[in-house]
Amino acid sequence: MKSIITTMLLLLLSITTQAQSADALYEQGKKLYDEKKYAEAVKKLLPAAQKGHKKAQYRMGRCYDKGYGVEEDNNKAFEWYSKAAAQNYHKGQYQLGRCYKKGKGVAKDKVKAFELFTKAAKQGNAKAQFALGECYFEGKGVAQDKAKAKTLFTKALADEKDGKEILQELKDDAAAGDQDAIAIKQFLGK
Repeated sequence: MKSIITTMLLLLLSITTQAQSADALYEQGKKLYDEKKYAEAVKKLLPAAQKGHKKAQYRMGRCYDKGYGVEEDNNKAFEWYSKAAAQNYHKGQYQLGRCYKKGKGVAKDKVKAFELFTKAAKQGNAKAQFALGECYFEGKGVAQDKAKAKTLFTKALADEKDGKEILQELKDDAAAGDQDAIAIKQFLGK
């Protein structure tokens, strides 16, 4: 009986240590990532991601998506975003939705993109709210509904953290000739 309890305590301690080390690796990797030391960041983020750390999985997706510290690879980005999204991480869901919307690392699927944007938007992700608004505005993956689109656009643009960035991206895309961005910008009067 005593050996069973000892074994269980050692197993619990091992699990706790693994979780702490994944968290520590992630924090070290995130700091390096934020400092744009991507190659060094990957050395910390990858083991944390492999241990199941959802934020590290998302960041590994970003690294492969953008070629930060690794060779750009849409398939690997899709895989890492999928793992983060499967753990209900809103940033992973949003980026996975973008993969489906654009056909990056996976076949285009407007319905799947809509579903993922919806999940992330419900968690308060402003970029996902805007992307969901685009789905309703354009009728992609869902029936067109400009009233819902306007509500989602307004909510996303009012977000304290990401609203200004979203608006700037919309303006930049419109200035670059993106017809959808031009239509949305005119629709919103921005």
